Amino acid sequence: MQKFTVHKGLVAPMDRENVDTDAIIPKQFLKSIRKTGFGENLFDAWRYLDPGFPGQDPASRKPNPDFVLNQPRYAGASVLLARKNFGCGSSREHAPWALDQYGFRAILAPSFADIFFNNSFKNGLLPIVLPEATISALFDAVAAYPGYSLTVDLERQVIVQPQGEEIPFDVQAFRKYCLLNGFDDIGLTLRQSDKIKAFEAERLTAKPWLANTFQ
Repeated sequence: MQKFTVHKGLVAPMDRENVDTDAIIPKQFLKSIRKTGFGENLFDAWRYLDPGFPGQDPASRKPNPDFVLNQPRYAGASVLLARKNFGCGSSREHAPWALDQYGFRAILAPSFADIFFNNSFKNGLLPIVLPEATISALFDAVAAYPGYSLTVDLERQVIVQPQGEEIPFDVQAFRKYCLLNGFDDIGLTLRQSDKIKAFEAERLTAKPWLANTFQ
C-alpha cells in the first residue's frame, strides 16, 4: 500500500454525524471482487441525482450540485473533515478503498466506528481522532477560508494549520510503523519470506511426501 509520511491537502467538510459505510459506498457496488474503481462511487447516493449501478460511465451521471464534494471549492480535496461516529454500519472494507481511490489520504473526526477505523489503517488511509471542539473549530475555518489546507505529519504526529499552529494527535506505534513504511498485512508477511522459504524447505526434507500433496 502507499506510504504515509507527510501530506498537505485541501480540506473538504462532511458535516454529518453517523456517516455509515452504506453511504460511503452503497451495497450495489460491493459485487466487484477487484480492489479498484470504487472512488467513482464514493458517497454515490448523495453525490448523484440519478440511481447508481456498477459499470456506469461517470460522464453519464447527474451530479448533485448541492453535495459538498461537487462544489468547485473542494475539487481535489484529500483531507476529509467529519463528525462523530464516522464509518459506522457494516464492516465493508470497500469503504476505505473508495475513500482512498477518490483521493483522500486522511480523515479527521471526533470518533470512528471501530471496524472502519482498523480497516483504514490496513489500506493506507489515516483516521485521526481529535477533540470535538477542535473539529468544530476546523469546520469553522474551512467555511471561512476557501482553499483551506492542512499538513498532516505522521512522523511528528501533528497537523499543521496554515498559520503554522500545530494540533497533536495520537496513533498506535505499530499502526504508525506500518503506514510510514507502506506495509499492509501481506507486506508484513512478505518481510518474512526468507524464514517462510526456510521453513518450507525444512518441512519437505522431513516429510518429502508433502511435495506431491498439491500436484
